[in-house]
Amino acid sequence: MGEQPAEEEESGRSTLARALKMLRERSGKSLGQLAEDTSYDKSYLCRLESGDRLSKRPVMVDLDAYYRTGDLLVGLWRLAHREVFKVQYKAFMRYEADAVIMHKYMQVMPGLLQTEEYAREVLSAAPGLLSEGEIEEQVAARVGRQELLHRHPAPNTRVILDESVLRRSAADPEVWCGQLKHLVVSAGQPCIVLQVLPFTAGVHDLMGGSLSLLWQADGSAVAYLEGNKFGELIEDAAKVNAYRLSYDQIRDRALSPPDSVAFVERILEEHT
Repeated sequence: MGEQPAEEEESGRSTLARALKMLRERSGKSLGQLAEDTSYDKSYLCRLESGDRLSKRPVMVDLDAYYRTGDLLVGLWRLAHREVFKVQYKAFMRYEADAVIMHKYMQVMPGLLQTEEYAREVLSAAPGLLSEGEIEEQVAARVGRQELLHRHPAPNTRVILDESVLRRSAADPEVWCGQLKHLVVSAGQPCIVLQVLPFTAGVHDLMGGSLSLLWQADGSAVAYLEGNKFGELIEDAAKVNAYRLSYDQIRDRALSPPDSVAFVERILEEHT
């Protein structure tokens, strides 16, 4: 379902697999000998070299040490994992663009409700990873996604914000006040329902990440789990239904839409 790389381009996983095989052959080792030397299963090493399996980072650390290649394999592994995330995220965005109903539980400010200034501050938070030009490109892309909330008909959208999102303010007070005002205005749109899950709701099944449930016009649904530096697209109907039940449970504990808007307004008053 994810986009396939062009034929002339080699995927990150293929590059890593080719490097593993090349290093082993240059060392004069067979798969069996490598398995004995490293204590990794021969069939597992074979799957790594064929690209059928993407290992965990410690395996690459061990093989870098074995081949004395510095952090070459770790670097290739990192690129391969990042590529997997990008492919799944692109697929998620395609589902989001066509969704007729969206239910979201967010432990970060949702991109669909971010102001341009807040998005820029968030994307600039990791120093050195993105150039100024790249940041501006990503800001434009993030803000551009919000057009789907203004189409006709717009998707029916319910966003449950964890209270922690509202307690972690932006570094720039003006940016933060602008973001909070934007939330209040957004909650007034006919297609958007905003709720806040307060700390007093206690522990729940979705702690540790954000969840999006997206329904298509044909009634099918997908789930997307997202955390810091990872994302997982779930299309299996049984799993999607399980996450829907988890979502329904926290919706029952969340503040009502009017009380949620009042909650955001109180926080806004604290910062003004």
